[in-house]
Amino acid sequence: MLKPKRMSRVLFVGHKNVLEPTIDVLHDLHVVHIEEYTKEEYFSIGKPLAGVDQDSKRLLKLRSIANFLGIKKPYIKPTSAEKTSSELEERLEELESAVSEKLRKKSEIEAEIKETETNIHEIRTFSGIPVNFDLCSGYETLRVFAGTIKKGAEIEAGLSRITTDYQLYVGATGTVLLFVPAKDADLVAELLNGALFNEVKIPAMSGAPDELLSELGTRRETLSKDLESLSYEIDSVKALYEGFILASEELLSIETQKKEAPLFFATSEHVFAIDGWVPDDEFEKLKSRVGEATDNRVYVTRSGGETAGTDEGGKAEDANVPVEYDNPKVVKPMEAVMNLYARPKYYEIDPTTFVFIAFPLFYGMILGDIGYALILLAISLYGRSKLHGEGWNSLFTVLIYCNIATLFFGILYGEFLGFPLAGTHGHPGLIPGWHTIELIQGIGGETITYPVHRTHIVTTLLVLTLIVGVIHINIGLITGFQNVLKKHGMRAAILDKIAWMVLQLGVFLLLFGMMEVIPSMLPGAVVFALAVIMLIAGEGAVAVIELPSIMTNILSYSRLLAVGLSSIGIATAVNTMSGMAWSGGGIYIVLASIIFILGHALNTALSIIAPGLHALRLQYVEFFTKFYEGGGRIYDPFGYKRIYTEE
Repeated sequence: MLKPKRMSRVLFVGHKNVLEPTIDVLHDLHVVHIEEYTKEEYFSIGKPLAGVDQDSKRLLKLRSIANFLGIKKPYIKPTSAEKTSSELEERLEELESAVSEKLRKKSEIEAEIKETETNIHEIRTFSGIPVNFDLCSGYETLRVFAGTIKKGAEIEAGLSRITTDYQLYVGATGTVLLFVPAKDADLVAELLNGALFNEVKIPAMSGAPDELLSELGTRRETLSKDLESLSYEIDSVKALYEGFILASEELLSIETQKKEAPLFFATSEHVFAIDGWVPDDEFEKLKSRVGEATDNRVYVTRSGGETAGTDEGGKAEDANVPVEYDNPKVVKPMEAVMNLYARPKYYEIDPTTFVFIAFPLFYGMILGDIGYALILLAISLYGRSKLHGEGWNSLFTVLIYCNIATLFFGILYGEFLGFPLAGTHGHPGLIPGWHTIELIQGIGGETITYPVHRTHIVTTLLVLTLIVGVIHINIGLITGFQNVLKKHGMRAAILDKIAWMVLQLGVFLLLFGMMEVIPSMLPGAVVFALAVIMLIAGEGAVAVIELPSIMTNILSYSRLLAVGLSSIGIATAVNTMSGMAWSGGGIYIVLASIIFILGHALNTALSIIAPGLHALRLQYVEFFTKFYEGGGRIYDPFGYKRIYTEE
């Protein structure tokens, strides 16, 4: 559980006439991480099996059709792989025929709509001008100017001084259309330039602008209706063939994957060799199944990799071992949180279990409100039931864990959407008759009660969060001690990890001496000096610069209180504002309801983000840096996780 799965290197050697059954078994078992072969002197890289080109073309065609139909890979009931395979050729032809015609129609309609909209855009510039476009060109004795002029510019007086033989039209958008004798064109051009004339191209169409706009608008509406009707037809094809497309794509992906597999193998004229990794607990089953499928004509052995299946981590060869998590089912969703950072190296302790405990715990400590916990639990449960897939399942399960912890701390704090459930200091709570019980004396004169009122015992809770930080960080250092011990030996482990624990002890003894909890500061000074010497011996002079880091890491855990108090502040502000509005009566009751709903909706959204980010930061920055390197190779076994087909 605290280590990745133990792996063994495995080698398969056999005659090429049993290559296909070997591939089938390896693919079905889905446990062998195959190492890609690089060409050497005696062996060459294998060639794909027959039929791969045809399957690849079919797969490409299916994916193109799926993209056109807008298939988003929903969760549907799987179908028989044998049935899908038997009807693949016939139904694919039917599908291609149905889709190709609709694709052609859709392309034509969309192209015509685009052209129509372009024409409308060009013609709209001339709207309001009662002149046919075909009358605006083809003259030898006339010159036509079309364009815009400076707003407010007056050109008619100037035109009259040049010639009386002109015709001027001004459109609804301010566009000018001017006809003048060709002999006066130069003078008119000068006049227009003075009015900042900007020429506009006259559309090469026949008809008046307003008439054309009406016709084109009608045509666009007709085309849009045709496109909408075609979309319904496409949706009917999608509904009819969706299951077939998803199943066929999966089936062809599997077949293509199998047929391309030899590209990773070493081969000679008659022999193939497959090199890879397999989890220790799968080796015997793998060997047995390969033997059954090939009549024991494939030699299967653990080849030089058995050390990888032991606990002798940290060796050079371990860097190449693919890493697979080995966690109980309840912990597995937290692997998604680990993958956001990095997969552990093969020899490292896998901290997923630590994260499984600490991440929801910190999240709950920060949020700690029954109301928000119930809302987020409902959202998480609903989301997990509706959104399928490994990623979504992990995300919502992690949120469920976090909000179970939030519910626990909400009961401990006695908070519901920022309201106290129990009465305190004469102020009633939400639950009549429930009064705060005083338990023990805290720090700085504060009294610890049940429920715990966070805003009343800030100093005590601050110290408690720092104690949580000390515990969490030292778990990391102890874990780091184990990692370094296996990789570099006892001396390095003590100087690299134990020295930081000794340093903390020295700092706390010094503090206790200053506070006169113990009679002298001397023990603290001695322990502190010893820790500094150990760190310098292990890390060199640079360790002196890093001395404050351990304390800043511990202080960082104060965010467990600070972020929680900010959430209480927002909730209290929302409750206060909505309460003030409610007391006004009448229409203010509606306003109060809006403030209450929107305010708590916003705080609910923040309650997902802020506690999650800060709890995550404490794992990644404060905790992981004490022991965790990460960067392990992902275990990627040869095979396919079927969703839409079943054998």
